[in-house]
Amino acid sequence: MKISKEFKIGIVVTAAIGLFIWGFNFLKGNDLFSHQYELYAVYPKIDGLIEANPLLVNGFKVGQINKITLTKVNGEYAVLVKFLLTEDVQIPKHSIARSVSSDLLGTKAVEIVYSKETEFVKSGDTLLAENEEGLKSAVSKQLAPLQAKAVGLLSSIDSVMTVVQFILNDKTRDNLNKSFESIKKAIQSLEQTAYKLDDLMATEKVKISAILTKFNTLAGMLEKNTGKIDNIIGNFSNLSDSLSKSELKSAISEADKTLKELNKLVAQINTGQGTLGKLAKNDSLYNNLNKASDDLDKLMKDLRINPERYIHFSVFGKKDKNKPKD
Repeated sequence: MKISKEFKIGIVVTAAIGLFIWGFNFLKGNDLFSHQYELYAVYPKIDGLIEANPLLVNGFKVGQINKITLTKVNGEYAVLVKFLLTEDVQIPKHSIARSVSSDLLGTKAVEIVYSKETEFVKSGDTLLAENEEGLKSAVSKQLAPLQAKAVGLLSSIDSVMTVVQFILNDKTRDNLNKSFESIKKAIQSLEQTAYKLDDLMATEKVKISAILTKFNTLAGMLEKNTGKIDNIIGNFSNLSDSLSKSELKSAISEADKTLKELNKLVAQINTGQGTLGKLAKNDSLYNNLNKASDDLDKLMKDLRINPERYIHFSVFGKKDKNKPKD
């Protein structure tokens, strides 16, 4: 049987049209040769959702958005999103179709968050809709406290700068300059002192070395005579023990008692009490003694000049006692 040329052309055109229809639907997310069922969700806003965005379960693509239309719910506009599932998955009722960002560039997808229901949705059912917090709003929420703190910090800095400007007036700045100049001079003085100390150490290096050598020698001698030093310390300790055990305390007490009595006697003499006090304080006794001394001196002179008045002896006869001597 001979196939005509026209029939061949018709078959090719029909196949091309069918392939075109299948490709167009495939690009729209409709796979004509796979098992498909539809689900819906109503969003207050879609935030960048477009047709052909994937529908995910635990990150795995189970379908995609087939159609997005505008509808009214309770008198207000909302967005009706139609999902076309290409995988045979069981989704519990009251599950959530959450709009999420699938990458850092902001590409949107819908993630199915399973509920704990035991019954499953059927084709044509509506899921609960939920929008994930957008990157812009999340960043804004994170930056809001920082912005408030930054504003407060800027206000504080402004207040501090005002106070600083008020305090650091011309007089204060002049005082600060003078203070820094004084500090500079003090540092220079310390530097010069350090130089002088270095020069002194350099010039007296030999003497310092000799002193250190003597100290080392002395330390060596002390180390060698440690035993003798211990004996000396022990002897002092024994001497201290002996003194503490002796009657030194009683002797000191007696000496103290004697000193007290001597002080009492001296006090009596100073006040003119007793024989010694009268001798020390009475002038008549001194005068009498002085007069007696003068009389005795006169008597001795008269005895030396006229001894015959006091001593009487004669060899040849008696002389007149009343005859004055030339």
